[in-house]
Amino acid sequence: MTAAMDRFSLRGRLALVTGASSGLGTHFAQVLAAAGARVAVAARRVDKLQCVVDAIAAEGGEARAFALDVADSASVRACFDALCAWGVPDVVVNNAGVTVTRPALEQTEEDFDHVLGTNLKGNWLVATEAARRMVAAGKGGAIVNVASILGERVAGGVAPYAISKAGVVQATKALALELARHGIRVNALLPGYVVTDLNRGFLTSPAGEKLRARIPSRRFGEVTDLDGPLLLLASDAGAAMSGATLAVDGAHLVSSL
Repeated sequence: MTAAMDRFSLRGRLALVTGASSGLGTHFAQVLAAAGARVAVAARRVDKLQCVVDAIAAEGGEARAFALDVADSASVRACFDALCAWGVPDVVVNNAGVTVTRPALEQTEEDFDHVLGTNLKGNWLVATEAARRMVAAGKGGAIVNVASILGERVAGGVAPYAISKAGVVQATKALALELARHGIRVNALLPGYVVTDLNRGFLTSPAGEKLRARIPSRRFGEVTDLDGPLLLLASDAGAAMSGATLAVDGAHLVSSL
């Protein structure tokens, strides 16, 4: 059993987490650090990342903060230039994302561009730049794209978000196909409704209770539910997985509701 569990270790690996200043990104960074990785945390505002770096250091880990606007190709290149002075990443968790919640007919062109620019274009820019650096260094790696169950189903009020996440699912498969010969694995994590500080108010409201009743497991996810799936995709435990979409949603995707 010890040998099997060792395959989940990230000792000696360098991991990059985008959108790491809050929510799932902060949690993912801490999980990777606990598994032994050195962690680069990246977001638009570096000052907001310092508490993440400090929290990881307090647990005996090593982390550094990097400025990154995933929707800006120059910012993406600059981030990787700075990061590669520390090392070429072995693991990239492509987590940065945004949404605008309003009916489709009220969504503006600016809303659409903002959501698609961050969630899809930004995901693509980070994944492809990471892959270029890995290939140039002659090393393989693991790219974990954080999509959503809304990449495979829809919900009202978040059309651009669902469209963007569907694009992330297809981008994951396309890159997995082309990068396999370089030893680079690309997979997508599809969280369902997971409780975070940002959505806790809604999920505990009467409307949230109605949503919970439509989930077959009758529960919302907790951030810790994503720990095992994340480590599977990031580590040698998932060495034969590429182009996969891994839903963590309490059977929501397979329901008819």
